[in-house]
Amino acid sequence: MPVVLVANPKGGVGKSTLATNIAGYFASRGHAVMLGDVDRQQSSRLWLGLRPPQARAIATWEATGDSAVVRPPRGTTHAVLDTPAGLHGWRFKEVLALADRVIVPLQPSIFDIYATRDFLDRLKEQRRAEKTKISLVGMRVNARTLAADRLHEFIASLGVPVLGELRDTQNYVQLAARGLTLFDIAPGRVQRDLAQWQPICDWLEG
Repeated sequence: MPVVLVANPKGGVGKSTLATNIAGYFASRGHAVMLGDVDRQQSSRLWLGLRPPQARAIATWEATGDSAVVRPPRGTTHAVLDTPAGLHGWRFKEVLALADRVIVPLQPSIFDIYATRDFLDRLKEQRRAEKTKISLVGMRVNARTLAADRLHEFIASLGVPVLGELRDTQNYVQLAARGLTLFDIAPGRVQRDLAQWQPICDWLEG
């Protein structure tokens, strides 16, 4: 059972946006998916509470910030775990030990860039040999800015796969407010965003 961990030590970089849409993608493929949240803010859990009953099912993975995270029960085929800012110590080691894949969202700001560099070094030290695949996703990227250029330079120096960049759009905000993802609505309404997601989906299935 693949477990996808969405992690970054910085807050506000789009972890919950990534985690919920990854869960939505798995659900759209007919998988029995669970979404867990070890962030005290419980953003993903709140999002699940907003999800309409007619949408494809995504189960709650009981993974609070104060107790040990256990593997989902039998019958679950895919799991996604959202994590808090400042993830460290025993909690960091625990969730990383569960993960088959780690996606690190990154925004084009100098603060995010330096925090992410340190986090990637920690990931490489702690991951289970080469079994845990790590990749980056640029979040809220405007390709026509100097900040985006700086982000590209930073990413090129890392030697970590980059799955793509997601634009800054209200589509994510409006869908999240209804407990939905890009994969829950007519593709024609979010065609540009789905195109940006295709490399991420390919990596998740690979």
